[in-house]
Amino acid sequence: MQKILLIEDNQLICENVAEILELANYQVITAANGKEGVAKALEHQPDLIVCDIMMPVLDGYGVLHMLHKNQALQTTPFIFLTARSERTDMRKGMEMGADDYITKPFDGSELLNAIESRLKRCAEIRKDSVSGLQGLNMLLAAGKGGQQLDLLKEDRNIHLFKKKQAIYNEGGRPEHLFYLLEGKVKTYKRNDEGKELIIGLYNKGDFFGYNALLEGGSYQDYAEAMEDSRIAMIPQQDFEQLIGSNPEVMGRFIKLLCKEMAEKEQQLISLAYSSLRKKVAEALLLLERKYNASGNKNFTIDISRENLAAVAGVAKESLIRTLGDFRDEQLITLKEGQIASLAVKKLAGMIN
Repeated sequence: MQKILLIEDNQLICENVAEILELANYQVITAANGKEGVAKALEHQPDLIVCDIMMPVLDGYGVLHMLHKNQALQTTPFIFLTARSERTDMRKGMEMGADDYITKPFDGSELLNAIESRLKRCAEIRKDSVSGLQGLNMLLAAGKGGQQLDLLKEDRNIHLFKKKQAIYNEGGRPEHLFYLLEGKVKTYKRNDEGKELIIGLYNKGDFFGYNALLEGGSYQDYAEAMEDSRIAMIPQQDFEQLIGSNPEVMGRFIKLLCKEMAEKEQQLISLAYSSLRKKVAEALLLLERKYNASGNKNFTIDISRENLAAVAGVAKESLIRTLGDFRDEQLITLKEGQIASLAVKKLAGMIN
């Protein structure tokens, strides 16, 4: 049963609304003022909050402000109830992050429809989805009336990058968010001797280059097309406007950033402690996860020995010897530069 916190100082209104919500099969928690409401929100972690604006001790704006400081409650749907219907009041509430604004008097169906709509959208937002355009389109469609990300990239520059062509360089200032329409892209670091370590692999439908935009600094790596690629380039100001007006979108990009950080930490552990065979096996499984999401049993990837060695963090010569061993053990098939028929379960067993 979904929990709704109702913060209302008028006892009669509070009782009537609570009765309506309970009849609609919601669990209702009530609070008589804003201060009590904040305490109960922290205690019960409701699925949605309905809150009056004009209240003693702490008004509705104050409640919303305090709840948005709590990470666990930042995305909880918030609906204002108020007798004040001036446009400036409504605008203030929406700018602070309220999801809806219902003026008194109202009927029960109006409130229930608003609650049902917000809970449904919140559920969609919380669904695990792909990291690319489809996932963020779902997020925006479920959000607070935000513009579809499709619209964000419409009429933008679509650049064609040839294989091995640089997309951006370490130390450069970010000016765009990149969306990969077709092809494959790698990001990598380079040591003083020029040796590469690939730290990111991107496929059709992925965003990249957002790290530097979120940090507000310069690029800390290089990006290069691994094959001929088509990339939509979204201007920095449009990206900043998008995440500034949609907290959920900002949260999703932060989630992607955290996921990348966790993967890089795991990569560092592997480089430090794994055997040569394990490093190469992990690199092959990474390619399998990244470029064979559909689970095709006849999966084949065309990747240079240099790039694969840079993913594994090993010397090219060592990689070639290990690939030869894997071929002899019938774990992979090598043909004209392509790696095919990965025995995923056997490889996975090597690294567990």
